[in-house]
Amino acid sequence: MAEEIWVGTWRPHRPRGPIMALYSSPGPKYLIPPTTGFVKHTPTKLRAPAYSFRGAPMLLAENCSPGPRYNVNPKILRTGKDLGPAFSILGRYSTKTMLTPGPGEYFPEKSTRHVFDSAPSHSISARTKTFRVDSTPGPAAYMLPGVLGPHTVGKASQPSFSIKGRSQLGSFADDQHKTPGPAAYRQTDMQVTKFKAPQYTMAARVEPPGDKTLKPGPGAHSPEKVTMTKPCAPIVTFGIKHSDYMTPLVVDVE
Repeated sequence: MAEEIWVGTWRPHRPRGPIMALYSSPGPKYLIPPTTGFVKHTPTKLRAPAYSFRGAPMLLAENCSPGPRYNVNPKILRTGKDLGPAFSILGRYSTKTMLTPGPGEYFPEKSTRHVFDSAPSHSISARTKTFRVDSTPGPAAYMLPGVLGPHTVGKASQPSFSIKGRSQLGSFADDQHKTPGPAAYRQTDMQVTKFKAPQYTMAARVEPPGDKTLKPGPGAHSPEKVTMTKPCAPIVTFGIKHSDYMTPLVVDVE
């Protein structure tokens, strides 16, 4: 086995993917019509409907009508002009003769790939001026993530500890007289953690709604003077009392 050659910390190996510097072709610079979108869609594939979104329409003014100030010709009706036949004398119209292609200018045999389904076709063109051989980054252009410390990528990191100075809080030099007393804390309302007790309020007396107008009492009415349903009020008279010994009037009915 031949001795492996190392370049610093990098060992030559088989590339994981294609590298453009190893090929003499121009790379993925083929002009193949896309199969997505609406513009420049390939004619060999079906194209789905495309929709567009537009903004909100512009708000019109509240009054955009000029009002009744049109000067309408009285000879124009809803069916057109109410005029007789009119003729005008003009010169002959000049027409331009254009050269149109003949039958020999068309090549219908070349339209097969646009009408029928065909396989993707590729074209090979010359190398562009913007592409150079040395434009591929080398091994030193990559930076691998570190494997030490808590910020590792793709690996499990061990517990890390840091050393810092002594805290002034709670040390022997801390003055305990500056500690707040019991009155410095705010008592939490019991209704925040417990069931809230019913609460009542004292308000003024509420009067029920009603009619506050003065109503007539019983002495304001005179029912004996009513003559709307009867001819007159009841009248009491004093007469002679009949005797119990008087023979009643008996009328025989045959």
